Amino acid sequence: MTNPSTPAIRFDQVSRYFGEVKAVDHVDLEIRDGEFFSMLGPSGSGKTTCLRMIAGFDKPTSGHIHLYGQDVSNLPPYERDVNTVFQDYALFPHMNVGDNIAYGLMIRKVPKSERTKRVNEMLELVKLSGYAGRKPSQLSGGQRQRVALARALINHPKVLLLDEPLGALDLKLRQQMQVELKSIQKRVGITFIFVTHDQEEALTMSDRIAVFNEGKIEQVGTPAEIYERPASTFVAGFVGTSNLIVGELAKRITGSDQTFSVRPEKIHLRAVGDKIDGNMISVDGVVRDVVYLGLYTRYLVQIDEGNDLVVIEQNLKTTSMDVLSVRGQKVRLQWHKDHISRVGG
Repeated sequence: MTNPSTPAIRFDQVSRYFGEVKAVDHVDLEIRDGEFFSMLGPSGSGKTTCLRMIAGFDKPTSGHIHLYGQDVSNLPPYERDVNTVFQDYALFPHMNVGDNIAYGLMIRKVPKSERTKRVNEMLELVKLSGYAGRKPSQLSGGQRQRVALARALINHPKVLLLDEPLGALDLKLRQQMQVELKSIQKRVGITFIFVTHDQEEALTMSDRIAVFNEGKIEQVGTPAEIYERPASTFVAGFVGTSNLIVGELAKRITGSDQTFSVRPEKIHLRAVGDKIDGNMISVDGVVRDVVYLGLYTRYLVQIDEGNDLVVIEQNLKTTSMDVLSVRGQKVRLQWHKDHISRVGG
């Protein structure tokens, strides 16, 4: 029986080189049993290579990968208790939905009665009851993704790997599937490892996130930790929108030239001359641009030559005419001291 304190996945100084290219560079990482864990980063950051090494499709150049305490670094994929869901679904077009889902059980020669029972359980889990007889070509993109998910889960793997599985869906369906994926993960209770370059997806679904950049992990933390307390300038800029304030401007605002970030939604527009209390920071500038986006408005405020701050305010009472009239005006920006996050250089 697995010790509950044993990590689902542990990377111990794992590297993967392709010639001179360091796709993954001495990564240490622990993923807990039963958590929804996301690997987030831009293309080429190493996240997909890490997923492929967990699956066994790729081998580390150096280091070790442990699955619930077992070193699986050199095991082939079929000897690892993991399954993978791909962006392109990889369904068999000539098979109906039921047979696609049952494929892994057929390979294991599970009796037909047991296969049918478990297929029906999976169809209910992914909200496709009654679809067993349909072909993949008769399904929408979202439905095909659910079939791929059911097929991956039917063998009860210890870990489910998801390689940008929502990338082919339109925005509304993608947002719906984010909620459903998290719900399914809670119901089945197994470890989900989700690879994405979409920070909104990672923030929406994850218990924890690892942010990748150039083959290394910049930060691991909860969505709130990653967003509110970025550990580096890369994380601050990649996860959401952030104002990075450096050098002389940082010193003028805070008294220190250490780089800091402040999120646009934490900054408030005020009239020049407005008083502030001791817990607030303020700086004056001129509104250089205004973008009205319905739910909120984005302001670009020039503090001095070469320094702009982005401010986002929700449109609670204003109209597009109100906010556009602010362009060119002098304003005071203010935010709470607690909303400053010091970041590395």
